[in-house]
Amino acid sequence: MILGTIGGILFALGMCMALIPEWNAFRPGVVMGVIGVLVLVVMVLVWRKMEKKNPIRPSGKVIGTVLLGIVGALLLGVGMCLTMVWSNMILGIVIGIVGIVVLLCLIPLTKGLK
Repeated sequence: MILGTIGGILFALGMCMALIPEWNAFRPGVVMGVIGVLVLVVMVLVWRKMEKKNPIRPSGKVIGTVLLGIVGALLLGVGMCLTMVWSNMILGIVIGIVGIVVLLCLIPLTKGLK
């Protein structure tokens, strides 16, 4: 839990540093964001070891699931940016909803339908 909190804060702060031009901290923001991602990866490895689960083996389904999650998160983020930053409400809402639907598709993909 501590690693997840630290990793999330480092990643979020790094992204803010990189993406807010007034801060003039693009490079340090990217470095901090990468450090946050590394801490989160270590957190996943530690959590799986604590739960006595097997390491994640790369397969077609795992890679597809990760790519679907990335696409969904990017669509949701683009929709939010269109709505809040560029004042394009309709297109932003539509793209954001598509991102949410793509992320919701991860649930039956990973857990299955019962």
